[in-house]
Amino acid sequence: MNLTIETEQEDDGRWIAEVPELDGVLAYGATRAEAMAKAQALALRVLAEQLEHGEAHPVDLSMSVAAE
Repeated sequence: MNLTIETEQEDDGRWIAEVPELDGVLAYGATRAEAMAKAQALALRVLAEQLEHGEAHPVDLSMSVAAE
C-alpha cells in the first residue's frame, strides 16, 4: 500500500496535510512539518483501527510526500 501526504498552505498561513488514500485523514499545523506529522500519525491510527476491526489485511506500507 502506498500512501501520499499532500500539503497546501491556506490563505491564513496554516498548513493542511491530507492522505487522499484514506478517508478523513486531514490535519492542520502551524508549519508544513507539523501538519505532515499530524497527518502521518492519524493515517497510522486509521490503519491500526482497520486492522484491529478486521477491515484491512496487513500489507507492506510506504508513505511519500507529494511535491508542493
